[in-house]
Amino acid sequence: MRASARPGRHFSSNRSARCPTPCPDRRSTRSCRSSGLVWDAYLGDHRDGEVSVRAAPARATDLRGMPPTYLDCGSAEVFRDETVAFASRLWAAGVDAELHVWPGAFHGFTSMVPNAVVSRRAVAALGDWTTRLLEGSVPERPES
Repeated sequence: MRASARPGRHFSSNRSARCPTPCPDRRSTRSCRSSGLVWDAYLGDHRDGEVSVRAAPARATDLRGMPPTYLDCGSAEVFRDETVAFASRLWAAGVDAELHVWPGAFHGFTSMVPNAVVSRRAVAALGDWTTRLLEGSVPERPES
């Protein structure tokens, strides 16, 4: 399965700001530009070509049959809106997805401040989801 790497456009005062997915709440150009920089670093020369959905699953046009998915991000995270939009698309496709948006947290918070209460809660939530998945209480695949 492949998806087009053509990113969505975030229309603001800077029409050249490119996000891999449209910014649903029309976030600031700065946030969208930061997101674009991270995607450029991750995808490199493949940014404007064909990119496997394994590298960027949110770019898939059909999410049916995707495995159970755990998503989390911080409320101050550069990828927050993309993460929430992807979770919504997964749910719409019938995929079992669990989303957590951690208040006040930023990208990489669990690594940068591992002893913070929010970090410990985030790590525990992921551990709980993983345990449920391995014990079979999270469905393996959506029913078609």
